[in-house]
Amino acid sequence: MVGIGADGWPGLSEPARAAVLAADVVLGAPRQLAYLPEEVPAQAWPTPLLPGLDAVIAEHEGARICVLASGDPFLSGVGATLVAHGYEVEALPALSSVTLARARLGWSAEETEVVTIVGRSSARVARVLAPRRRVLVLGADAPALRSLLTVRGYGESELIALENLGGPDERISDGWAGDPGPLTVFALACAGPALPLIGIPDDVYAHDGQLTKRDLRVSALARLAPSPGELLWDVGAGAGSVGIEWSRLHGLNRAVAIERSAERAERIARNALDLGVPELEVVAGEAPEALSALPAPDAVFIGGGVTAPGVLESCVATGARVVAHGVTLEAEQVLARAYEEHGGELLRIGVEKAAPLGGFTGWTPARVVTQWSNR
Repeated sequence: MVGIGADGWPGLSEPARAAVLAADVVLGAPRQLAYLPEEVPAQAWPTPLLPGLDAVIAEHEGARICVLASGDPFLSGVGATLVAHGYEVEALPALSSVTLARARLGWSAEETEVVTIVGRSSARVARVLAPRRRVLVLGADAPALRSLLTVRGYGESELIALENLGGPDERISDGWAGDPGPLTVFALACAGPALPLIGIPDDVYAHDGQLTKRDLRVSALARLAPSPGELLWDVGAGAGSVGIEWSRLHGLNRAVAIERSAERAERIARNALDLGVPELEVVAGEAPEALSALPAPDAVFIGGGVTAPGVLESCVATGARVVAHGVTLEAEQVLARAYEEHGGELLRIGVEKAAPLGGFTGWTPARVVTQWSNR
């Protein structure tokens, strides 16, 4: 697998050229294959790639196959796809567009966030927006990115378009203007309002009252203890707030929101899109039946429906970390039995907020919530 940049064939190292010339067939995108000498046996990938990937490689079984990739094959590239499909690869990377962009801007790797939206929603950028943050965006549609930044209050950010990096027609320009080409990296120096990764204010979420409020949400997430790359089931998800904030904590985190109300399920998807985690999966169904086809979770939050037969038992049986909330006496009894059988931690959480009371200030209590966690 050979990484190739916008400088084409002249930019390849001698080992990379040798690998290409020694191959029986070279697979790649038409744009990449156009860089090669005419005598190289080349074949374009099918479109879309994934459904036809295995068939193309099987077609050349026993042959010496070289795959062309853009820059670093393992930076949002075909390298990770091939490895995920079980193929063994030897990679000869070139400079990635991210490396070249940081070099042009003088941005260090440690201070730069990279978001790829190749084949994905531009809403993913919203997750990383924060004042003074530096972000490189790969694969963005310029109008969609500009619109997202403006809507999110980041219209005063510096936006730089870096086109055809490393090539003879490299160009750096104002990202707010013009129509940059497809090989453009957008650099974003963020200026806008802060939004916490967790503990997002309740009024940011669209909801019908079925929402795990901020103080309870933070308590639940602390006990769910998310780590990068883990999967959460958000059962009885309501507005989806716990699954959304779990996903916002790290770009590799995944969540499935299970909600029996179709209207709420649609609302969860909109909230996830607005808050930068469009990949959050929403299942419109009722637990425990809707859980049977899901991949095994690392953690489970039950925000609603804990009294339904089999829900808590099914979630505990996964072996995952479980946190469950209840507001009724019946739910409290279920959670008390779970504490007796499985141990863990049982809490009653009451939150009171100061509010005007006539000419004075008094405490306004929220409904007390019982919380059980199995760890």
